[in-house]
Amino acid sequence: MKDGGEPEFLVLDYVTITRDPRTQLVVTSRCTPEAAGILETVGRFRDGGVHYLRQPHDMPVEQQRHYATAAAQALLLAGFSVFLDPSLNTLATPDGDRAAAHRYLDQLAERASKATDDKQVAEVLAEVAAPTEGLLSHLVQTLITTWATWSQRTEGALSKEDLAMRLMDTTSVLSRGGDEIRHIRNQAAAAKPAAQQPPAPPGPAASPPARGR
Repeated sequence: MKDGGEPEFLVLDYVTITRDPRTQLVVTSRCTPEAAGILETVGRFRDGGVHYLRQPHDMPVEQQRHYATAAAQALLLAGFSVFLDPSLNTLATPDGDRAAAHRYLDQLAERASKATDDKQVAEVLAEVAAPTEGLLSHLVQTLITTWATWSQRTEGALSKEDLAMRLMDTTSVLSRGGDEIRHIRNQAAAAKPAAQQPPAPPGPAASPPARGR
């Protein structure tokens, strides 16, 4: 950097490594020959067509993540600007998602504690129990998935079958609770703000006590 000048950065190209939602293949857009060489050597990428490179179809998920992370690190060291899908990053903090979820819940609780009208209460309840994106809906779906996979492994074990059914019954209660919360939320959103009562007129002034004669 020259004295008084701007810093100089060596960025040869921009490379995106992500997972295709339709095929679940790890892919990257077409890039310079040097970047492609790094992707092929370090990340096990292959020519996937005119516009992209891809990892092999039969590569296990953990290997996909391992080689994608390694390729991203090698590209960064070579001076490329890289976007790596967080789901492929093996260097991410394992508890990062949990910590973020806890922060979100803490922020939601703070919003609830500071709500000053029915509209703000309704907004908090919507975050909790929205039909598809609400916290409770995601929780119910997770429990249903847990029950479905667990019940398939409890054949012949009556005690485990009983536990799995109890889990499903509890999940059903949570689902019905979500319906009730949504009903409450709708009523809160439709509620009109309470009209402010005019201040009561002042009462008659008290007479001074009579003096004794």
